[in-house]
Amino acid sequence: MIKNIFQDLKRRDHKRYLGGLDVFKYIGPGLLVTVGFIDPGNWASNFAAGSEFGYSLLWVVTLSTVMLIILQHNVAHLGIVTGLCLSEAATKYTPKWISRPVLGTAVLASISTSLAEILGGAIALQMLFDIPIIWGSVLTALFVSIMLFTNSYKKIERSIIAFVSVIGLSFIYELFLVEIDWQAATAGWVTPSIPKGSMLIIMSVLGAVVMPHNLFLHSEVIQSHEYNKQDEASIRKVLKYELFDTLFSMIVGWAINSAMILLAAATFFKSGIQVEELQQAKSLLEPLLGNNAAIVFALALLMAGVSSTITSGMAAGSIFAGIFGESYHVKDSHSQVGILLSLGVALLLIFFIGDPFKGLIVSQMILSVQLPFTVFLQVGLTSSRKVMGDYVNSRWSTFVLYTIAAIVSALNIMLLFA
Repeated sequence: MIKNIFQDLKRRDHKRYLGGLDVFKYIGPGLLVTVGFIDPGNWASNFAAGSEFGYSLLWVVTLSTVMLIILQHNVAHLGIVTGLCLSEAATKYTPKWISRPVLGTAVLASISTSLAEILGGAIALQMLFDIPIIWGSVLTALFVSIMLFTNSYKKIERSIIAFVSVIGLSFIYELFLVEIDWQAATAGWVTPSIPKGSMLIIMSVLGAVVMPHNLFLHSEVIQSHEYNKQDEASIRKVLKYELFDTLFSMIVGWAINSAMILLAAATFFKSGIQVEELQQAKSLLEPLLGNNAAIVFALALLMAGVSSTITSGMAAGSIFAGIFGESYHVKDSHSQVGILLSLGVALLLIFFIGDPFKGLIVSQMILSVQLPFTVFLQVGLTSSRKVMGDYVNSRWSTFVLYTIAAIVSALNIMLLFA
C-alpha cells in the first residue's frame, strides 16, 4: 500500500512538472512581435533619443512598453476567442466606411515599417560590403520576398531571433562597462518630460515600440499556432499562457530599447555628439568587441532588418487579405498583393530619400500617427459582446484601452503644433 502511495505521488509530481513546462509551448508569438520592435527603426530612434536628449526620454520607452503589453494582450485575446485576425474581425463586424479607411491606413503604416526595415538592411550591407544604399535596398527587398513566398524564412526564423537577441543582450551587458548615471536614468524612466525640439523623437520612439502592424501580426500569428479553441477550459488555459508570453517578450524588448538609449546617453550625449547616421552607433559595441564591433554591429543590423521586414510583409499580407475576409496565407492572391504592396512601395520610396537616418526617424513617427485609428478599432471590437461573447472587455479594461488611444491621439496633436 505504501508503495502504491509513493508511486501515486511520483505520478502527480511528474504531471505537475510537465504542466509547468506547458508554458514553453506557448512562447513564440510574443517573441516574433518583439523582433519587430528592436528593428532598425528602433535603433535609429533610440540612438537619436539618447544622443540628443540624454536620459530624459527613457519614460517614452516605459510608457510605450506598458501600452504595448496591454494592447498586444488584448489583440491576442481577439485572435484566441474568435479565431479571426484583427483585419478579418474588422471586416466582419464593422461597416465598410469604418473598416476600409482604417485598414487602408494600416497598410500604409506597414509600408512605412518596411521602408525602415529595408533601409536598415541596406545600411548594414553598405557597412559590410560598401554597397550603395539603393542597391542594398533592392537586394534586401528581393531576399525577403523570396523568403516570404517560399516560406523558407521559417527554417531560419529561430536563428535570426536568437542572433538579434544576443546582440540586444550585448547592449544590456555593456551597461556594466560604461559609466551610467543611474539616478538620472531612474528619473528618466518614470518622469515624463518633453525637452524643446524632442517631439519628433518622442513620436518616433513611441511609433517604433507600439507598432500598428504588430497588432495585426500578433492576432494573425495566434491563428497560425492554432490557439483558438472551442471549449471554455482550453480558451482560458491559452489566455493564461499567452499573457506570460506577452509579458516576457515585451519586457525583454523594454530592456533592450532602454539599454540603447542608456548607452547613447552615456557615450554620445556625454561627449556632445549627436548621432546623425546609424553607422556611428557601432562604437557602442567597441568596449565589448573591440575592432570587430563594426562587423558584428552590421551583421546584427542586417539580421534585424531582414527579420523585421519579414514580419512587416506578413502583417501587410494579413491586413490586405483580411479586407476580403480571408486569413493570411502566402499562396493566397490577396496575401501576396499585400506583401508586394508593402515591400514594393517601400522600395520605391527609398529611391527618393536623401538622408537614410532621417528617413528611419520619420517612418517611425508615421506609425504613431496611424496608431490611434488601429487602437480605437481594436478596442471597439474587443469591447463588443457580439464579437467576444463572455470574453468581452470589462469596463475597466475598456477604460484603460480607450485611455491609451486618447494619450496617443493627444501626443499626435502636440506633434502638429510642435
